[in-house]
Amino acid sequence: MELAPLYPLIQPALKAAFPSCLWEGARGQKTIALTFDDGPHPTYTLPLLALLEKHGIAASFFWLGHCVDRAPDIAQKAYAQGHWVGLHGYTHRSFPMLSTEELWHSLTETQAAIARACDLDPLVVAQTIRDVRPPNGLFTPQTLNALQKWQYRPVMWSVVPEDWVHPGIDVVLERIRRQVHDGALIVLHDGAYGGADVVAIAEQLIPTLQANGYRFVTVDQLWQIQSATPWPQWRLR
Repeated sequence: MELAPLYPLIQPALKAAFPSCLWEGARGQKTIALTFDDGPHPTYTLPLLALLEKHGIAASFFWLGHCVDRAPDIAQKAYAQGHWVGLHGYTHRSFPMLSTEELWHSLTETQAAIARACDLDPLVVAQTIRDVRPPNGLFTPQTLNALQKWQYRPVMWSVVPEDWVHPGIDVVLERIRRQVHDGALIVLHDGAYGGADVVAIAEQLIPTLQANGYRFVTVDQLWQIQSATPWPQWRLR
């Protein structure tokens, strides 16, 4: 069963229930954050980087640590191109399945992998690469408590076309066109699932969004827009 039609219905409720997560940008601004999960991939990510460079777009990548270790040169290229980098865990395991200690190690091991691949100071990476997207979009109140305690920033989505199940390029594009809005935070994949179509999707999607007046921003820029609003002071039980 494909869940794509349900995401636009459940996202507003989740956004209201968990306001410490970044779900989207400002509705009054013609901005789009284009994000890619599950990479870097040795086959799919390089042509995607070339396409983004051609259009002068800075995207946001949520990396798996073991994929960074497998393709460090590609990770380094993405970082050098100026793309924003976040964490997706060391392996693609849902965070609610991990103990608190396992979750901590999954995030810190991914940061260490990024530091090695991009030839960065591990302390600098630990301080600056702190955006986290939970695999499968799954989290619990306990997950968010842990992320908040460790000062990570949870990042979710507002447009999820479910490209990882390979519904077809035209289907993915139509889902995005129906759901896109000012401040949209779009999730696509450049990993093993969904990555085979990602360049063809982005190749058609980017000019369409630009023709409609949208400007591409990174996840960090969306956080900066929200920075005028204080971080919610609450704790989940």
